[in-house]
Amino acid sequence: MTAQCLAENDKGHLTISGCDTVELAGIYGTPLYVMSEDEIRRVCRSYVDSFQKYYNCKGKPLYASKAFCCMEIVRIVLSEGLDVEVVSGGELYTALKAGAPGERIHFQGNNKTDAELQMALDHGVGDIVVDNPAELERLNAFAKAAGKVAKISLRITPGIEAHTHEFIRTGQLDSKFGTDLQSGAAMALVDRALELENVALTGLHCHIGSQILETEPFVHAAQVMLVFYKEITVRHPGFTLSSLNLGGGFGIRYTQQDRALPYDDYMQAVSAAVFERCAALELPVPDIYIEPGRSVVGEAGITLYTVGNIKEIPGVRSYVSVDGGMFENPRYALYLSEYTALIANKADKGKNFTATIAGKCCESGDLIGEHMPLQQPAPGDILAVLSTGAYNYSMASNYNRNPRPACVMVSNGTHRLVIRRETYEDLIRCDI
Repeated sequence: MTAQCLAENDKGHLTISGCDTVELAGIYGTPLYVMSEDEIRRVCRSYVDSFQKYYNCKGKPLYASKAFCCMEIVRIVLSEGLDVEVVSGGELYTALKAGAPGERIHFQGNNKTDAELQMALDHGVGDIVVDNPAELERLNAFAKAAGKVAKISLRITPGIEAHTHEFIRTGQLDSKFGTDLQSGAAMALVDRALELENVALTGLHCHIGSQILETEPFVHAAQVMLVFYKEITVRHPGFTLSSLNLGGGFGIRYTQQDRALPYDDYMQAVSAAVFERCAALELPVPDIYIEPGRSVVGEAGITLYTVGNIKEIPGVRSYVSVDGGMFENPRYALYLSEYTALIANKADKGKNFTATIAGKCCESGDLIGEHMPLQQPAPGDILAVLSTGAYNYSMASNYNRNPRPACVMVSNGTHRLVIRRETYEDLIRCDI
């Protein structure tokens, strides 16, 4: 098991937050996303507590909603004291409809449209993270036309390469995100922001990547950004920034081989570096923001499937086909992401079978995983894939015109629907 919310009951079935997964599959159908509210709240509280412990409450965690975005998750993280980070008009709209006040929303993105920037202004978004010079000019013009001053921070590319998949590295020199620090472009962006009348520069932002399983890259990023912070104060006497956002990217356990650190370890190491570097540079400690997303919801989620055909190719492999696939979990097709799986109705049995879990899409690459140990499968079994709470629903599609699954939130033995299953009628709703 990879999360505290998972266990086995006296029937030998997998449970999540006290709910029998086989019963959930029977009630709601499969494929089915299941999220543990108990685990989500536990992780949120650990992050909030760490700010009290290591930062004297200076700053706060922001939930990176791209990991899993729906109205209910926004309500949950807000109630636990987190702000919300969004990266599109759709995520912004979801946060607003869920009741998030504009001032508790932080709007990211490397290519925000005019309509998205206008939407952020209209709803009083508290922090628009400007990615590049062109966006800065457009935002200032929109704010001027509206008679407003937009609160902004600047996304800086610190030139740090994290040890993770190349598709989810974002802090290196060659990145589509942010403005480069090493070339001087970042300082030029600061200079221009301070010249403009309809933006108010309040902070800096960086993000070095995702699924990072070590503290050193985060420590290095904090040190580099604080040196730049100091350079700004020297270049612009009398001007002070109030916040430094160090991004997210904290890794989780997908398999037993993943050596994910306790999140407290990240916070302790980075806070020590922040206080040490601020003292050396004679800087007041700014409000620190971090943006956990995957680590808030990743291990809190599982996906349930019904096993269909089982195809054994002697001496080659055994395919176990399920009623989902790359349309509701594209991460293996994209990244060769590894998972842990088990037969939920045989959770108390030993794993004596090696499977390639195949989806139902018309693609040879439609796999959930290869060489995966399982209990002996049979058609009709319920297969559970663990640690699917992050980037599975968010990246789901209607490929092959498959409806996206429902999502159920579970807590202390109770369950409730938070996203209904799409119907075939939903698939043609926008057709003309």
